[in-house]
Amino acid sequence: MKNKIVIIGGSGFIGSHLIEILNKENCMNFDKNQSPFFPEITVIGNILDKPLLEKKLKGAKTIVLLAAEHRDNVSPISLYYDINVDGTKNVLEAMNKNQINHLIFTSSVAVYGLNKNNPTEENPTDPFNDYGKSKLLAEREIEKWFNHNPTEKEVTIIRPTVVFGERNRGNVYNLLKQITSNKFVMIGNGNNKKSMAYVKNIVSYIASKINTPEKGLNVYNYADKPDFSMNELVKNIYKIMKFKRSIVKIPYIIGMSIGFCFDILGFLIRKKLVISSVRVKKFCATTQFDSSKVFDDFKPPFALKKGLENTLKHEFLNKNKV
Repeated sequence: MKNKIVIIGGSGFIGSHLIEILNKENCMNFDKNQSPFFPEITVIGNILDKPLLEKKLKGAKTIVLLAAEHRDNVSPISLYYDINVDGTKNVLEAMNKNQINHLIFTSSVAVYGLNKNNPTEENPTDPFNDYGKSKLLAEREIEKWFNHNPTEKEVTIIRPTVVFGERNRGNVYNLLKQITSNKFVMIGNGNNKKSMAYVKNIVSYIASKINTPEKGLNVYNYADKPDFSMNELVKNIYKIMKFKRSIVKIPYIIGMSIGFCFDILGFLIRKKLVISSVRVKKFCATTQFDSSKVFDDFKPPFALKKGLENTLKHEFLNKNKV
């Protein structure tokens, strides 16, 4: 297949939206799970299976590596490093075997750590959790791979902030669900700002990098602008949902105490709970990231407010099932 694109981890949230806008006849999805939308182009496989990777990447020209362990409560912790680091090494080895030089890798702004001052791509990295640490180690493996033969390679590393959109079932969805079900309580003063990325914008950006490869190794933060404070985010949601209610707030110290209580409860009942001290900490943190480098030559198709409106309509107003 000429100019074949292999998307590794395309059965998930971002991958499914990406495949929607690509030429399916030119794509293969390699994932450990069947795609609910594109089974006809999906090959079931694990990135820890090196022989299968080598076989299935044969003939490809572009690899989009989306596969990752990313949730807050992954257990055991070693899975972050098995999938995000060792899995990346396996992909790079399979690319070498098949002489593939064009890679697009989704990393994360988690490599910067919490409460940084709007970092650019040039800022120091300082991950605070195992997910961020494993993504940074994966980036370093890619850098080593690139440096072996840099003149022939086209590598784009994208560091997205939190991504939301239709069919998402991650932290943003849980937050939206709480707000729309009248179970939301603001922890802290709500002035902390959050960079966010709408899924249909980031996949448009990935597609642009598939279609117009860049020589060298290029790193980009991705966040749609302008950033919302938590107060602004909740007010926008209330407006879209036509809610006429005030925002209930509790002090940060009380919120963290509640989070620790849920940590203990989850440990005792051996169950992963929606509320945790880690999630409270992340909720109250300022997580802003400079993405001006992206927008030098890319115009996102949707404004951030429109992405929020589309998501709320799909998930909570129209209650679509797909």
